[in-house]
Amino acid sequence: MLTTGPRGTKDILPDISYSWRYIENIIHELCQQAAYQEIRTPIFEHTELFLRGIGETTDIVEKEMYTFTDLGQRSLTLRPENTAAVVRSYLENKLYATLNPAKLYYIGPMFRYDRPQAGRYRQFHQFGVEAIGAKDPSIDAEIISLAIQFFQRLGLNDLTLQINSVGCPVCRPIYREKLQAFFKDKLPSLCKDCQSRYERNPMRLLDCKNEKCQELSQGAPHIIDCLCEECNDHFEKLQGFFKAANIDFIINKRLVRGLDYYTKTAFEIEYKPLGAQSAVCGGGRYDGLIEQCGGQATPAIGFAIGLERTFLALEKQNLLPPKDDSIKIFIAPIGEKAKEVAFRLVYELRSAHISAETDYLDRSIKAQMKSANRYQAEYVAIIGEDELLNNQVMLKNMKTSEQELVSIDDLKNKLVDKAGEKKND
Repeated sequence: MLTTGPRGTKDILPDISYSWRYIENIIHELCQQAAYQEIRTPIFEHTELFLRGIGETTDIVEKEMYTFTDLGQRSLTLRPENTAAVVRSYLENKLYATLNPAKLYYIGPMFRYDRPQAGRYRQFHQFGVEAIGAKDPSIDAEIISLAIQFFQRLGLNDLTLQINSVGCPVCRPIYREKLQAFFKDKLPSLCKDCQSRYERNPMRLLDCKNEKCQELSQGAPHIIDCLCEECNDHFEKLQGFFKAANIDFIINKRLVRGLDYYTKTAFEIEYKPLGAQSAVCGGGRYDGLIEQCGGQATPAIGFAIGLERTFLALEKQNLLPPKDDSIKIFIAPIGEKAKEVAFRLVYELRSAHISAETDYLDRSIKAQMKSANRYQAEYVAIIGEDELLNNQVMLKNMKTSEQELVSIDDLKNKLVDKAGEKKND
């Protein structure tokens, strides 16, 4: 049906779009204060970017991507996440030459063919942050603390930070052997996806959502016990930064995240009031991704926050601000000639950054006053025959009901003066 949107999508209607602007304003303010700069990448990329960047063994690549062939027979994919796209842009535009480290953030829609549920859609929105070019664990701590501060500014305080280290190419092969040895006898009982992952990426066996696979994975070795000296030192220093800033955290030895490009630090932030699906943020370090995408070996770390789930959390806790659609003045014309004057006034007032509205339906003055009330107008300027003859408007204060005749030419200055008086009260 043409009157029904695609499954897994949702219109952001005027009665809630103001809440999205509220969230986005906090994002822009927070990132600016931490010296992160906004980046906007295309909604679709070459499919190969995600195959190489995210990893062919991930659920995203295997099951969830929206991929299509364009008229030039090129395989393109709607972005399922934005880190790979940011890395591509970082390399293509040589940001490494001007930004070191490159501290970037983005807000935008992503696309995954996932099962729709509360706070999860096939077109969804993410706020993400990437820091490219620094390997010190202090940048890991900054990235994670930025995510925590974002939620705290929104009023969400019941947060749980879980961290882990997923090692590096030096220590991960050792862990791989231990994992495969642990799962070898259990292989026939694992789901088909995990049987495939056993050879290609056994660490993903710990991330399977299948209940049977989760049971079979109990008692599996932990990568944190196999870390090389460099990874262990990095993880210890990261914890030291959290302790210095009094940021509470939990070490979750099973946390591996769902993307192949992670190295060393991996983390999630949970908001417990959301229940079973409580994760609101996830991220980690991806020191090998830039090289995988054709660049020089470059350290990097980032996170992504699902804004639909954030919105759901704010809604459940009654933390969304009240909607304010109020305007400064409503111009109420009576008659055709008055409509021309009203249009001119609205144009001039808006040009002076004064919010103004008028009637477009030839309604009676009574109906226009009701409309002014719906707009919560502070003033109404009535233009009737007498007012037109004298080049005036009847200016009514909607709060006090006081009225005065004001010259049409002076209306703008009058409103500016009244705004100044209000500020001084």
